[in-house]
Amino acid sequence: MARVELDGVRKVYPNGHVGVAGATFEVADGELLVLVGPSGCGKSTLLRMIAGLETISAGTLRIGDRVVNDVAPRDRDIAMVFQSYALYPHMSVADNLGFGLKLRGHDRASVDARVREAAKTLELDALLDRKPGQLSGGQRQRVALGRALVRSPQVFLLDEPLSNLDAKLRMSMRVEIARLHRQLGATMVYVTHDQIEAMTLGQRIVVLDRGEIQQIDTPMALYERPVNLFVATFLGSPAMNVLRGRLLRADGWSLLLDDGGRVALGEAALDAGLDGREVALGIRPEHLQRAEGSGFAPVVEVVEPVGSDVFVNLRHGALPLIARLPPGELPTPGSTLPLRVEARHAHLFDAESGARIEA
Repeated sequence: MARVELDGVRKVYPNGHVGVAGATFEVADGELLVLVGPSGCGKSTLLRMIAGLETISAGTLRIGDRVVNDVAPRDRDIAMVFQSYALYPHMSVADNLGFGLKLRGHDRASVDARVREAAKTLELDALLDRKPGQLSGGQRQRVALGRALVRSPQVFLLDEPLSNLDAKLRMSMRVEIARLHRQLGATMVYVTHDQIEAMTLGQRIVVLDRGEIQQIDTPMALYERPVNLFVATFLGSPAMNVLRGRLLRADGWSLLLDDGGRVALGEAALDAGLDGREVALGIRPEHLQRAEGSGFAPVVEVVEPVGSDVFVNLRHGALPLIARLPPGELPTPGSTLPLRVEARHAHLFDAESGARIEA
């Protein structure tokens, strides 16, 4: 396996559109790194530049100790798994797994040995004689992974490989990929728009928006200390609530909302210089707690009990909110629900730039 190093890598299209604006980061040898962001943020473009399927406009890309900017895809020693399984329907699973090796001139004994090894790793042993049409979606995705696995590449590149699967299969395949990575110790770069996939799979995550890297860190570091409002609201399910207003320091801190409402922050340990500052206050749904007499009582719109949690969708004036509460007596739609903000869990961001305020 090998590390992947990007230094100022850019992609600018002929029409002037900047697909990726100067990406600089390193994927360590054996690391599973996830590129995540909304559609059009540049994550797949970045992956395709690593693969050699997109030309690099500027910057340097290294795989191992070799600069590969101008190296053909087949000579980069990478294997790519696409969103589409792209299996040959007339070939058996065994032939699909071994086809790429045959094209590269490997002898039959070597191909058979590698196919059997990959099939055992992915629990495809009993399916080797079947055609793709006889397989489930999860089994076909495992064959697509196995086709990359048999090549023993330096780097695995996975471009939204689970997006065609249903929710249950996606969950099981996430476990499958995590197990495979741990077993192989392989260097993997994984692209997804699904923040749950990113949080559960990535050892580190690169968050992108409009071609620019917003933050690179471990999943929990991103969740607990997002560098800006975009990262804060993109990661987390349900998404972070955002309250906009002005901080006031009088008998404890409070946030005077834009609509004139007030949210008490109690004895929040904030810098005195923030008094009167316009901010966006982020609070995750699990940190909105029931509190009688709080003075902050949004109206309940929809109640979603999901077993271990209850998601309560609320509205305070024009502001939508969601609280994650423990199961128990459920609030009634149309009623008000007094809430308090757990100030120690609140995140402050600049009202204009969205940058995190270290308070």
